[in-house]
Amino acid sequence: MSITTTKEEKYALVTVELEKLDGTKSPELKSQFVLLNNEGFKNIILDFSAVKYSDSSGLSAILVAKRLCENLGGTFVIFGLQAYVAKLITISQLDSILNVTPTLKEAEELVFMEEIQGNLN
Repeated sequence: MSITTTKEEKYALVTVELEKLDGTKSPELKSQFVLLNNEGFKNIILDFSAVKYSDSSGLSAILVAKRLCENLGGTFVIFGLQAYVAKLITISQLDSILNVTPTLKEAEELVFMEEIQGNLN
């Protein structure tokens, strides 16, 4: 399987184990996000460390996940961006709206901080 999911207590970790995310695999990624959302996972962390290339359909899947998480009052974080994908996100100006961290540990910390913040409000 090229896209795997690990369900933790506070979040779901979606790992894309592909070097190239394009229109052939992006629908599978989107459907994974929708399934998690339907199961009530409001926090999703996306591991993109294996992805060296993504096209617009991959970015679209990322935006779907962000919207689904926000609709439930949760957080979407992506980590492990390779140079090409990071540049694509910057050029697309998505870096200003996405939570991007270098590592899983930092992504987890961001989710936990957002959970605490949400509980205080």
